Amino acid sequence: MAQWNQLQQLETRYLEQLYHLYSDSFPMELRQFLAPWIESQDWAYAANKESHATLVFHNLLGEIDQQYSRFLQENNVLYQHNLRRIKQHLQSKYLEKPMEIARIVARCLWEEQRLLQTATTATQVQTLDKHQILEHNLQDIRKRVQDMEQKMKMLENLQDDFDFNYKTLKSQGGTTGTHSLMTNMGGLLTAMDYVQKNLTDEELADWKRRQQIACIGGPPNICLDRLETWITSLAESQLQIRQQIKKLEELQQKVSYKGDPIIQHRPALEEKIVDLFRSLMKSAFVVERQPCMPMHPDRPLVIKTGVQFTNKVRLLVKFPELNYQLKIKVCIDKSRKFNILGTNTKVMNMEESNNGSLSAEFKHLTLREQRCGNGGRTNSDASLIVTEELHLITFETEVYHQGLKIDLETHSLPVVVISNICQMPNAWASILWYNMLTNHPKNVNFFTKPPVGTWDQVAEVLSWQFSSTTKRGLTIEQLTTLAEKLLGPSVNYSGCQITWAKFCKVLYLLYVTLYSIQLLLFGFILLLFCRKTWPGRDFLSGYIMGFISKERERAILSPKPPGTFLLRFSESSKEGGITFTWVEKDISGKTQIQSVEPYTKQQLNNMSFADIIMGYKIMDATNILVSPLVYLYPDIPKEDAFGKYCRPESAPEPEMGGGDSTNSKSLHRFAFSMKNVLLSMILLCLTKILF
Repeated sequence: MAQWNQLQQLETRYLEQLYHLYSDSFPMELRQFLAPWIESQDWAYAANKESHATLVFHNLLGEIDQQYSRFLQENNVLYQHNLRRIKQHLQSKYLEKPMEIARIVARCLWEEQRLLQTATTATQVQTLDKHQILEHNLQDIRKRVQDMEQKMKMLENLQDDFDFNYKTLKSQGGTTGTHSLMTNMGGLLTAMDYVQKNLTDEELADWKRRQQIACIGGPPNICLDRLETWITSLAESQLQIRQQIKKLEELQQKVSYKGDPIIQHRPALEEKIVDLFRSLMKSAFVVERQPCMPMHPDRPLVIKTGVQFTNKVRLLVKFPELNYQLKIKVCIDKSRKFNILGTNTKVMNMEESNNGSLSAEFKHLTLREQRCGNGGRTNSDASLIVTEELHLITFETEVYHQGLKIDLETHSLPVVVISNICQMPNAWASILWYNMLTNHPKNVNFFTKPPVGTWDQVAEVLSWQFSSTTKRGLTIEQLTTLAEKLLGPSVNYSGCQITWAKFCKVLYLLYVTLYSIQLLLFGFILLLFCRKTWPGRDFLSGYIMGFISKERERAILSPKPPGTFLLRFSESSKEGGITFTWVEKDISGKTQIQSVEPYTKQQLNNMSFADIIMGYKIMDATNILVSPLVYLYPDIPKEDAFGKYCRPESAPEPEMGGGDSTNSKSLHRFAFSMKNVLLSMILLCLTKILF
């Protein structure tokens, strides 16, 4: 998310600090109008180099002119007036001193980052404080349970002597003591109820939302060990207090008297503690790992009929006595008739997990659809296409513990069931839309009336798709390019609404391109890796420009010397392609921007992109083959960028034979053929994984 957008979401106290950063020297209006462009410039470098500062300052004036033209088209007289005034002020004050405005902007951006860091740290401290309070509450419950144990023993001793010392007991306030104990026990159950709601309604719900986000490429989800420790501690305390309440019943049976508080309050206390324990156990039964096909680890919640998928469930109450006692059964909802094949029942145990948690992992499940009228679909879902139908994988078991029978049931997040792998992009789009817009765990009717999303949400999810594959998300500029293709030109895309229909009809086509480019980029890096070294760090640091509009491409390349080139993803290839664009001069000295046809994964199967770049040549005006690629944008010699990833010059070219003998030629051809076979097999595996 853009820095300026993040700042606008801060609390009022931080926004007040933000307002103080700006003045007439650098107006906040200009920061708002040109936020993406301002954040994309290296102001710190411009503040120390006058020539660069001059270039950036003139580009700034050009950006103001472009923004002025947009407001002119919108008939926004006020913004036109403000922009004209701002430009005149900047020209009069900084035209001869461009480094000064660069220092001012650099300082403002630095202060913004510091403000964001302060707000983030405060939020983290707030979360830490909340967890400390939860730990304190749990410790308090454990202490109060132990105190109650001592009081119960004392009361038991008093009741044993009651037959012989009734008058003495009464004179010592036995009835008053019993009243006090019952009051304390009621207060303890209220405290348990409060902590339990904190655990299940906040902490566990927060973990489930983070799990949703992780399923669609977001930040990795944290483990459940801490929650398991907390919930187990509370469950142990509840069972202990239940035993104490049972002890009260035994005491009541030994001896009782008129007005005995035990007779009046014990049944309600027992009912309350049983309800709390049942509710805690039901909440503690969770899906630790959502349904996923092993060959498609980056696309969970999409299941193809006839293909194995895996799940893992876990009980966050770590009772050793339940080991190998709970038999889990897997089933699926009835909106379409499926059979679950494979091992669909399993006993939970503590041996399969690394931390000794009580879990069951289903590794060999498959779905088979039962064909019937209407394609196996009920009338209720006839209006939805297959990839909009949502289904729940359900896990059921029964717990018998200390005289209690508890039915446990938990559900996966909604899944999409497909019958052909070509449906994967549509299905994954549905999974993205659902988990992006709702945290409802069982809303299988979501697509009968899908809610509207915003560009901020879509942009974040699209960026996650890249970061989950390449460890690097999309930049602000790349996201702006995508927004323009989807929504048209705009000053600020934040808050722009996107419907599911538009996502399907327009963004889906774009997403197919993204999906293919992911495969291309992954294969591209792998091919380079096969040469001799791992290039990921270089490419992830910005060698590939990625998504960039043709207008922006021309703007940044035109001032550069001939031979400067950049790498970008193709806008036209639906299969996913990567191309390069370079600067050259024609005979008259006029700057020309040239591009090549996109390279697809089929072409990169035979030669790495680094070899293509290093060996690319064209015919010049004198019919001589020359390389038009000299400097990778902005000014990196191509040998420094790609030379180390190329085939050594001494290695014979397979097409030309190489060597002095027939045996040498055959050996080289065989080695090259085997290498191509190996690379093809690797790419085939990657295709299965990603698609």
